[in-house]
Amino acid sequence: MEIVILGSGTSQGIPIIGCTCEACVSNDPRDKRLRSSVFVRTEKVKIQVDVGPDFRTQYLENELSSIDYVLFTHEHNDHVIGIDDLRAVNFIQKKQLPLLAEKRVLGEIKKRFDYAFAAEKYPGVPDISLHEISTEAFRLGDIDVTPIRVIHGKLPILGFKFNDFAYITDASMLEQSEIDKLYGVKVLIINALRETKHYSHFTLQEALDCIEKINPEKAYLTHISHMMGPTRAWEQKLPSRVLPLQDKMRIILPD
Repeated sequence: MEIVILGSGTSQGIPIIGCTCEACVSNDPRDKRLRSSVFVRTEKVKIQVDVGPDFRTQYLENELSSIDYVLFTHEHNDHVIGIDDLRAVNFIQKKQLPLLAEKRVLGEIKKRFDYAFAAEKYPGVPDISLHEISTEAFRLGDIDVTPIRVIHGKLPILGFKFNDFAYITDASMLEQSEIDKLYGVKVLIINALRETKHYSHFTLQEALDCIEKINPEKAYLTHISHMMGPTRAWEQKLPSRVLPLQDKMRIILPD
């Protein structure tokens, strides 16, 4: 399994328009963060997780072009608003793309992209179909997918476990029952917004505490805000098995 890191930033990314903080003006490529998203693939299946406003740029920069399934963690714009750009993937693959999400999220997608579901479609709109999932596990190709219930402020959203890899973004709380599902993962990606408290995202310390409970072989931090500061200023605080995620990074898990 290969995980391609398309983005590791917040809803604003880094740099933020007009900001002159140390992270936003940094020349370190690790401090250039597009909106959070990953691409997971094996020899049998290609899965896109979330389609944000940087989707087109992310696919061009990572030389990607094909998808079998799109999974959504939740309906916030930085995770769904790039759906229109899926029409380019339709054009290449000549087939409809299935979008998998919870019922509430599918409703929001249908509302925001109503033209893609019209009885008489304008030529060139995304060719997509909607498929409801819950917290029940399912299989895509050779990947066992286990949805993880994540609390994002007051909103229940999803993370996903793909065989021995787990992806959690926008979390502010994980119940013990969900942590139990994550035991034994080799690689964990989890959000760490900043060092100070936030109502809907883990702080750095909260993310580290969660990593300690789950005990993966290796963990990476994502959904990183410019308020964390430049990577060089905080990466030395991390335990040896925890690393800052970086856009365009590729993580390989053996069979």
